[in-house]
Amino acid sequence: MKVLKFGSASIATADKMKNVANIVAQGSGNIIVLSSMRGTAEALTEVSGYLYKKNREGAIEIINRLEKQYRDLVSDLFAEITEESFKLKAEEVVASKFDCIRTFTKDLFTLFEERVVMAQSELLSSELFHLYLAGQKINAALIPALEYLRTDKNSAPDPVYIKEKLTALLDAAKGAELFITQGYICRNAYGEIDDLRKGGSDYTASLVGAAVGADEIQIWADVHAMQNNDPRYVKGTTAIRQLNFDEAAELAYFGMKILHPSSILPAKLADIPVCLKNTEYPDAAGTLISNKTEARAIKAVAAKDNITAIKIKSGRMLLAHGFLRRVAEVFENYRTSIDMLATSEIGVSLTIDDDKNIQLILNELKKYGTVSVDSDMVIISVIGDLESEDAGFASAILNAVKGVSIRMISYGGSKYNFSFLIENKDKERTLQILNDKLFN
Repeated sequence: MKVLKFGSASIATADKMKNVANIVAQGSGNIIVLSSMRGTAEALTEVSGYLYKKNREGAIEIINRLEKQYRDLVSDLFAEITEESFKLKAEEVVASKFDCIRTFTKDLFTLFEERVVMAQSELLSSELFHLYLAGQKINAALIPALEYLRTDKNSAPDPVYIKEKLTALLDAAKGAELFITQGYICRNAYGEIDDLRKGGSDYTASLVGAAVGADEIQIWADVHAMQNNDPRYVKGTTAIRQLNFDEAAELAYFGMKILHPSSILPAKLADIPVCLKNTEYPDAAGTLISNKTEARAIKAVAAKDNITAIKIKSGRMLLAHGFLRRVAEVFENYRTSIDMLATSEIGVSLTIDDDKNIQLILNELKKYGTVSVDSDMVIISVIGDLESEDAGFASAILNAVKGVSIRMISYGGSKYNFSFLIENKDKERTLQILNDKLFN
């Protein structure tokens, strides 16, 4: 059994949805996880914004516009299906979901109501796709995520509950060729409709794959594969065919947004490979992510933008017990993560990517020393199996960028990552140099 997840871009139109149907029809016994259709979540977020402001007319205008788009979609999607009943059922699904959304335009609107409204996007895409498969004579079962996917009181997925409920639902639909379910949405510990936050539908696919012991989890999108550098800035990039889970997590964190690091953790723990595939080129190999490591190989270079560098210099730091802890507590108090950290006898340098509370943080840090700030910085990360015992990796990377002004270096925290901080103006040049020197 495999788990195949299709993102919003993959089911953005009727033609794309038909293409996905052709892909899933090639296998039997698989679980299909669907995101919302492109534009739906954004529209419903706008609806929620109006309802929070008690602007019922503004919300209804967007609801009506979105419903018309779905009615047009149904006409296109079911145009070639001769049996009229499938199209009529699809129209009923659309009407039902939008009637549900409209009920929330009359009363008090809170976070609870917003989550119910937002959940309609995944329910729409999955139910319409299920009906289309039925019209194509494909025996697929709809497995509602709200009946098996639950989080605990800490908003973390409950794997025991998920496995028990999902197994029962799959057993009850044993005769089906395929199983369709929704990504992203779930219920919380109190039985309320909720969502998985970061990682979204990819997280659902990973949780489902772990629960059923899948042979493979496939993440289908509209990109060919993970590239070894950013093709927007670099000439001569190539596709990455294989990655370790930790390498993929580093890449996701440091710039390549194809996967959120937390979304593949259940697959990693269950030792289930994750394959990134392209709906436009379904026969292409894609990128395979697993627990296997290609020893002593540099896989990719990534860049993380909008970095703020902060330096705290203090003579009091010399031999001062607890100084670093007090500095770290400032960032913890403002829920701001630190990316890179370097220390010396008289100072601490660090970077953050969230400057929302920067002024408050700086005011606190000034209690401990002289503070200086550099904004518009970039973290460049070289990802691979970079064993620290092998001095060749560090020297090769630093020799390649010897003409670039480097502000900070991070190496040794993970054997999969060598990172350094530069100014934004040097970003494109640095990425190209590393591509030429390390890969070509």
